[in-house]
Amino acid sequence: VQLQASGGGLVQAGGSLRLSCAASGTGFSINVMGWYRQAPGKQRDFVARITKDGSTNYVDSVKGRFTISRNNAKNTIYLQMNSLKPEDTAVYYCNAGGVLTGTGSWGNFWGQGTLVTVSS
Repeated sequence: VQLQASGGGLVQAGGSLRLSCAASGTGFSINVMGWYRQAPGKQRDFVARITKDGSTNYVDSVKGRFTISRNNAKNTIYLQMNSLKPEDTAVYYCNAGGVLTGTGSWGNFWGQGTLVTVSS
């Protein structure tokens, strides 16, 4: 399973960016996909997730500003980020969790990360 993230960049505070993450590969039934972020010198933290049926969760700091969505047919998720703040600056990682169809066990996969920089 491969996760290809894109859409990061440099934006001024108050601006917007849209991240995308496409999952590819076989033998894996995706149940949930999401975004995590890691700021310099800090741990990787949860940002948002969306399940196969469309249920969403967000960390409190992005509620009302970020929106996660999903295209199941394309195995792709999106993170629309509005009203960006300097503290949103981080490398954003895509994550996918689901069942490995060969073994029935749970699999968890990460993308390569995309850098979001918000200038003040």
